[in-house]
Amino acid sequence: MLQTSQSWRFLIWENYRILQKQKLRKRVMSRVGLRNKVSFRYFSDELTGVIHSRQGELKKVSLHQPPSAAQMPLCVLHASPPSPVISCRVSNPAVRSLASPPPPPTSLPQNPNASAAPTLTCALQCPHFQSCSGCTHEFNLHRPAIVEEATAFFKSVGVLDFTFDSCRLWGWRCRAKLAVRGSSENPLIGLYQEGTHNVVDIPHCKAHHPNINAAVELLRRGIKELNIEPYDEDEGTGDLRYVQMALTTYNTSLPASERYKNGRVQVALVWNSRNEKSLNSDKLNALAHFFWRNGGPRSNVHLIHSVWANFQTSTNNIIFGNRWRHLLGERDFWEHVGGIDISLDPSSFGQANTRAFDILLRKVQKYVPYAASVADLYAGAGVIGLSVAASRKCRSVKCVEVNKESKLSFEKTIDRLPSLVDGSISWHQADTSVDPLSWLVGSDVVVVDPPRKGLDSSLIDALKTISLRKVKSSILSSNSKEKEEKRPWILRAREHTKEASIQFGKETTSDDTPSLPHTLIYISCGWESFKEDCKSLLRSKTWHLEKAHGFNFFPGTQSIEVLAVFKRSLKKKKSGKKKK
Repeated sequence: MLQTSQSWRFLIWENYRILQKQKLRKRVMSRVGLRNKVSFRYFSDELTGVIHSRQGELKKVSLHQPPSAAQMPLCVLHASPPSPVISCRVSNPAVRSLASPPPPPTSLPQNPNASAAPTLTCALQCPHFQSCSGCTHEFNLHRPAIVEEATAFFKSVGVLDFTFDSCRLWGWRCRAKLAVRGSSENPLIGLYQEGTHNVVDIPHCKAHHPNINAAVELLRRGIKELNIEPYDEDEGTGDLRYVQMALTTYNTSLPASERYKNGRVQVALVWNSRNEKSLNSDKLNALAHFFWRNGGPRSNVHLIHSVWANFQTSTNNIIFGNRWRHLLGERDFWEHVGGIDISLDPSSFGQANTRAFDILLRKVQKYVPYAASVADLYAGAGVIGLSVAASRKCRSVKCVEVNKESKLSFEKTIDRLPSLVDGSISWHQADTSVDPLSWLVGSDVVVVDPPRKGLDSSLIDALKTISLRKVKSSILSSNSKEKEEKRPWILRAREHTKEASIQFGKETTSDDTPSLPHTLIYISCGWESFKEDCKSLLRSKTWHLEKAHGFNFFPGTQSIEVLAVFKRSLKKKKSGKKKK
């Protein structure tokens, strides 16, 4: 926003000294709502700019006329013409500004009598904001407007101490899936423009970790030099469809304080072919070696962790196909969060904001009792369940996930758990919506981390109506069905389910009186779906909400991650004599 030359800044300071001598400094600072010298220096452009009026309209203020050439000091007579009038405006949601605000001072005192203006201390400052669909607001990244809505909602359901944690506001995204379009001479690597399939090139994204931007630039060079054809959706032709950039900060050779800024990028190229034997496979191998030659361990900067290929020929909007191939670099991708080392394959789901996720995991651990039995539903690679198992010495942990691709990551992660973890840990490939009661029984704590759409309706019904009598009847009926079942395809399906499960440690045996969960930890990335699920659980009177926390997983958007802790309401036994 400030494009003032050095000579023009000198002129502003000269005028500032004149104003001091004329005792007008107090009047100027009161007009712009500032109280100290540092803030006045930062807002010196207000001398010829605009300020925000109380009615919310932009009002021009002319406090003085620029001095004539004769009045200027000799050092500025030969300077270039001054820049246009500097203005500060509030961005309309429909029309976004491309201008980047300057680095602000550490504190900006506000005038309590003036209307609220956007603070620049937490501004996005991204040149792609107007066209890119990734971010939705420029200002107040540390506290999006949805936080006020969440605070009011939780207050209405009895939680008065809702908290909101925010960490990095720029360079926080460690995972990015980007479309590749355009031409080999002018490739476009970025996100779709909102409501269209037109790709917006975002080489200087402020949300991306800087090393992801560097890897994208390296990809752009490779496409141009090797004549790689980006994918054409209309014709179904081209070589490269998408790219996934995943950054790992796991590097024990560096001090902990330097690991984040020196993270390395795992590159997954989504290639427009059925397999590695297709006609354009030579270009794929050439591009992989280009990455390794210019960003591998022998380059000036070791930027690239590994290069993978995914093969996809479908015409739908699904990014990845089912076939993966490791090309170059390290095969295992490690990260350290929640006190444990976790392994993530490129096909596995991983949180984009690694640091915020680490804060959330440590908060979850506080609500799990020592030596508890835990069921982790929608578990993915089991990161939440394994983190709790290591920190709280859990008696048993069951991780349930429908995606079979997460199995390998779970196996690698569990091999690196501390030796002190001696409880029963298992991973099950299963659909949580099918017979959800079987996963709830025998657990003290249930952790759910569903996708954006929220919990499956069958799981909500099981949580709302859970009772010891219903559990006993369900167990008896399931046992009788298993004994009577003789259909071979059903028996084969059960055997397949057992084979898809992984068991570490001694398998826990169910008691005669099965236990029911007393704590439900709900982690949500979809605010609207969470509100509906929360209301449904509270209306049943089976659960009551005890604690709620918010986390700034996606600065620049109106999305927050929610951690809610529910407790099961125990029905009191009625006292008194029974009537005959």
